[in-house]
Amino acid sequence: MSLAIAPAADLYAAALASTNEPGGARHWYARYEGGPRRSLGEALRRWCGTADPTDQDLLDRAPGAVLDAGCGPGRLVIELARQGREAAGVDTSRVAVRLARTAGATALCRSIFDPVPGEGRWDSVLLADGNIGIGGDPVALLARCRAIVGPAGRVLVELDPPGTGLRADRVRLERGSQQGSWFDWAHVGVDAVAEPAARAGLRVEETWERAGRSFAALGRAS
Repeated sequence: MSLAIAPAADLYAAALASTNEPGGARHWYARYEGGPRRSLGEALRRWCGTADPTDQDLLDRAPGAVLDAGCGPGRLVIELARQGREAAGVDTSRVAVRLARTAGATALCRSIFDPVPGEGRWDSVLLADGNIGIGGDPVALLARCRAIVGPAGRVLVELDPPGTGLRADRVRLERGSQQGSWFDWAHVGVDAVAEPAARAGLRVEETWERAGRSFAALGRAS
């Protein structure tokens, strides 16, 4: 059997589109280099769905103007727009950004490490859906988020369960014979976030768990 290698962005776009097909999302997996393959079906359905009560609880803890880093198809910024709140999403996927914009959200197609409007003045930055893993370096990502929020701002992160620890991985998307290119990703357990947060100039203000998902709110340490 021949294998089709595709850029990660192209396969991600295909994965998002598959949620419109009956049962399409269940055929997608994340392959860890030298490790397991994990189903993405449930995650894809959540990303492409609407904000649920657990999401709303997260948004309720995000004060003021909110920047959603790695917003994907935009369920959180769509919900914030519906509430009349000031919010924008940032994502490197053109397809995801287009979906978010079509649904009425403000979204920018760029990396969170690129310049964003209002740097240093945002009240909240979201790293939902495990997006603390972006780039495979949580310290660098959290330091970037610290630079984006104002002095009293918060960085709200969705984390892995207790006991996960802190690890960097190489991951690719897979569906059948299709394989995406490898990209860097990190995992941070809710009980392990204090150390990378401190190195980024942030402190843990609170942690919580709801519906099997783990979160932390981080504030500037100084």
